[in-house]
Amino acid sequence: MQTTPSLPEISPQELKQKLDQNESMLLLDVREPSEYDIVHLEGARLIPLNTLPNHIDSLPQDQEIVVYCHHGQRSLYATAYLQQNGFSDVKNLIGGIDQWAAQIDPTLPRY
Repeated sequence: MQTTPSLPEISPQELKQKLDQNESMLLLDVREPSEYDIVHLEGARLIPLNTLPNHIDSLPQDQEIVVYCHHGQRSLYATAYLQQNGFSDVKNLIGGIDQWAAQIDPTLPRY
């Protein structure tokens, strides 16, 4: 049985710290447009997971990418996919936007 190497992750607290320090990164939201309309992180780019292969050429290879979804499952797939396609600096947001709302910004709507 093949084991999957653990994918790089970032906690909501670590992400907030980076954002507060204005670190350059791309926030990649891989949820559906209807979910994005409910709540998203400021400045995030929406590319639904099922369309990611169509947009991979438009993503920066030389910039940190933090991928998120609702609870962290879809973004895990996206993180693995990006890594397999040569993106070395990509991280999955642990717990997705739901955990972000719970721990960092309680004003955000949760669904």
